[in-house]
Amino acid sequence: MSDQSKKQASSTATGAIALADGTVFLGTGAGAEGVHVGELCFNTAITGYQEILTDPSYASQIVLFTFPHIGNVGANPDDHEESSVPGAGGACGTIFREPITPASNWRSGQEFGDWLADRNIVALSGVDTRAITRGVREKGMQNAAICHKADGNIDLDALIEAARAWQGLEAADLAAGVDTDTPFENAQRLWQVSGGYSDMEDALHHVVVVDFGVKKNILRNLAQAGIRTSIVNGDATAEEIFALNPDGVVFSNGPGDPAATIARSGDMIRAVIDKGLPILGICLGHQLLALALGAKTMKMPQGHHGANHPVKDLVTGKVEIVSMNHGFTVDPATLPEGVEESHRSLFDGTNSGLAVKDRPIISVQHHPEASPGPQDSFYLFQRFADLMTAHKG
Repeated sequence: MSDQSKKQASSTATGAIALADGTVFLGTGAGAEGVHVGELCFNTAITGYQEILTDPSYASQIVLFTFPHIGNVGANPDDHEESSVPGAGGACGTIFREPITPASNWRSGQEFGDWLADRNIVALSGVDTRAITRGVREKGMQNAAICHKADGNIDLDALIEAARAWQGLEAADLAAGVDTDTPFENAQRLWQVSGGYSDMEDALHHVVVVDFGVKKNILRNLAQAGIRTSIVNGDATAEEIFALNPDGVVFSNGPGDPAATIARSGDMIRAVIDKGLPILGICLGHQLLALALGAKTMKMPQGHHGANHPVKDLVTGKVEIVSMNHGFTVDPATLPEGVEESHRSLFDGTNSGLAVKDRPIISVQHHPEASPGPQDSFYLFQRFADLMTAHKG
């Protein structure tokens, strides 16, 4: 990048994104000022931008929204998806086609641009999001550096070098940075138009949720199914989990490479499997279960990020539209004997669920809590509750 081009960029742009391959897009910066590095992905959801950007599974990622108009419902404190203070380390950057839309919604408590700044998320608008999306589809998710400089003083060469220097998501145990420091409990149910959030009165089951970056609405959906949850982090031992006397265990969603996280939490997961308790795995938790059972995972070129993904339940034959957010996947060719594929993506045939023969273990790659997204998969929480009922019997 020449000095002249740097000068021109500085005079016309307040934001930029540079990819590791040297591609640069200039636009208008928003949100937090500074430079953040991460993996660039695109999300096809047309609603729920606040839930997406507060999903801890997006740690160290820059989320491009393919829907052009973002910000119209503002932001509010009820729609955060992180469940703990460390869990607030979700997406580090975000990209829009159009400038942030002024808030116009009865639930809005803050303009979206101000909210981004408060969350330390660097934003960029006024760029060709279709071109960037095509690049991700053709070349895969790249390491990138996103920048917002209100004075327009952007060093594009330094931005490219920052993208190239970042180590990426492979071999990164990012879940260790977004799980809770302190165990806590949840009985809060799903939000209702009349009354907002409320707690369930009588729990049918008690479950330990191992937090690798758990979303609030996973906990709320469990409560909606009559399940009280005790949340512990991924460093918890099997003995600590069993001491809570749970009826079942949930391994939650989270960011990073499952092959790195299993090195830290594998002994605990295998001990929980051997105990015979009912288990539900979600997203990263699904991948960790697969690894603990003897399968392998692999990095995906583009990943799945959106709220409109068709998945087939191979047990019932039902096709459901689901929310997804993952860049790694379970290799179904490596499933050991007794571990069966239960769900499959109809976009590309990748694995989206597992079940273990003669054991009360189920897991899904997609996000059954649907925040944001369709509610086709809510039944999985009841299916898990039914496993615990049968196990008690």
